[in-house]
Amino acid sequence: MKPFNLFPYDSNLNFMRLRYISLGIATLIMVVAIGAMALKSFNFALDFTGGTVTELHFAKPANVDAVRQRLAAGGFTNAQVQSFGSANDLLIRLQTKSGSGGKAAAQTAEDILRVASMPDNEAVVTKSDFVGPQVGKELALNGLYALLFVLLGFLIYISFRFELKFAIAAIITTLHDVILVCGWFAISRHEFDLTVLAGVLAVMGFSINDTIVVFDRVRENFRGMRAAPIEVMNRSVNQTLSRTIITSFVAFLSMLALYLFGGASLRGLAEAQIIGVLIGTLSSIFVACPLLLMMNVTKQDLMPKSKDEAALARRP
Repeated sequence: MKPFNLFPYDSNLNFMRLRYISLGIATLIMVVAIGAMALKSFNFALDFTGGTVTELHFAKPANVDAVRQRLAAGGFTNAQVQSFGSANDLLIRLQTKSGSGGKAAAQTAEDILRVASMPDNEAVVTKSDFVGPQVGKELALNGLYALLFVLLGFLIYISFRFELKFAIAAIITTLHDVILVCGWFAISRHEFDLTVLAGVLAVMGFSINDTIVVFDRVRENFRGMRAAPIEVMNRSVNQTLSRTIITSFVAFLSMLALYLFGGASLRGLAEAQIIGVLIGTLSSIFVACPLLLMMNVTKQDLMPKSKDEAALARRP
């Protein structure tokens, strides 16, 4: 496996020397991300706000700007128009107007078709879906429940596999990654829909996996090295550095391909995972282990419990 090592296994880069700077930068960026989510909020898609999604198929390649202008002139000022599949297919998203009922929503697709069709380029409706505002609120609430459920599962799992200090550090690191990804969408105003939420959940899985790999090496080194905790942390990060970067690079290439060639419907998912992979790689190096040092983790935290010591004493 040596040809796959980007860094020598016995490299000794002093990452922990920068622990206060790295934690300070991470905290500052988190504050900015939380502020953006609180002040600017998200550009929620129809999945959460309610509205109609209409797919039109034109006889000839359609001009997206021309269709958007015709819709604006016809009273659909906030319509989102984008091509998908081929140049002949357009996807039109329209948020529900306040006070509009089910009958008005049922007529939206026909109204869009009437306004968007051109004399020399007729269109037909291939698909039209409606999401009510109440359904959108339930989806947003269920998404929040999903995030909390995953965090709770991570906390329980890592507490059993390691110790509580490791679990708390891993959860904080994962929250850091999730908050930064969500903050990116709040700042950029890119559309936040269910696929983005799925991407955020995937980022949580990637982040916790990367952190556990580093923590597992920390546990091994604590039990096998006679060194101070700061030296154990440095050695652990250096030993897993090649694995972390190679894994993240492969994941980044996969998400980049999905972003470039997956179409508009998967772009939010790919964007969330691209940002998450970059942030998760940095946090596993510069955030996870510094947090353990701040919690004063020692070798005693990883020593076998009394029942384990009794079992070991009975062995021949």
